[in-house]
Amino acid sequence: MADILVVVEHQEGVFKKTTLSTITAAKAYSGLVGGEVDALVLGSGAAAVADTVAGYGVRKVLLGEGAAFAKYLAVTYAPAVAQVIKEKGYGAIFAPASTFGKDFMPRVSGLLDAPLASDIMGLAKEGDKFLVKRPMYAGNAIATVELAGSPLLFTVRQTAFDAAAITSGSKAPVEAVSVSADAGGSAFVSRQETKSERPELTEARVIVSAGRGIKAQENFKLVEELADLFRAAIGASRAAVDAGWAPNDWQVGQTGKIVAPELYFALGISGAIQHLAGMKDSKVIVAINKDEEAPIFQVADYGLVADLFKAVPELISEIKKLKTA
Repeated sequence: MADILVVVEHQEGVFKKTTLSTITAAKAYSGLVGGEVDALVLGSGAAAVADTVAGYGVRKVLLGEGAAFAKYLAVTYAPAVAQVIKEKGYGAIFAPASTFGKDFMPRVSGLLDAPLASDIMGLAKEGDKFLVKRPMYAGNAIATVELAGSPLLFTVRQTAFDAAAITSGSKAPVEAVSVSADAGGSAFVSRQETKSERPELTEARVIVSAGRGIKAQENFKLVEELADLFRAAIGASRAAVDAGWAPNDWQVGQTGKIVAPELYFALGISGAIQHLAGMKDSKVIVAINKDEEAPIFQVADYGLVADLFKAVPELISEIKKLKTA
């Protein structure tokens, strides 16, 4: 039986937690078809990332170092991953269904002429058939897809699998591997990022999001005040982003970021299916909307039919009292 490889997501040496649910999915696959789970870290000066991953129950961590991997480019990552797959004979490859995985995994699929199932939410085996579940039509339908061939490639929806836990005992060994990269005519020029002291949306424990009901950009100050009490990330619906009230990197939804925090506040968000697809797996959802027919109440654990400009200040006031009590 062939072994399984997880490609680790990190940004210039900063480990991304999206990898943890990917490891869980890979272990679920191992339970169905057999094989051991290894991890692959590509980078420059990424030994600390490899050491971190080694504590999450993989058999071993392959570390491919090189100046070509100092800055992420799909055109360098994909051939290197394909090289490791062919040399080591892996039968299945998993990566997060983040911008990272969605970028380079289709290239790996093309290089290896291998089937790719993207954004998977579940795994199953029926006889000789291997099946995956993945969303369609903005999460309005779940498709069951049969995959055949070798190797099989998967990108994993973070919210569909629990994060892998740190294992007790000794860490997995880290093994250096030689990988080559040729970017061809491509070169990394620059990256423009929004700097924030708040947690990144996909890794936040608490998220406070606002939609069309926030009415104006300046009203996001109310959102920020509530978020500050929880050290939370701030999100937005597509309507708020399209209106220019919030930056693109705040967008939660099918065309934005898929999140599953412990606590999600939806303020003035009606709950279009595209938005629900991005946050419905949150552990606890609190919705405030003056429209009692808003679809967001169908998924909310706690719903309040009220004007957010009255309810949220009262909520902030009560939370502050609890914090000082």
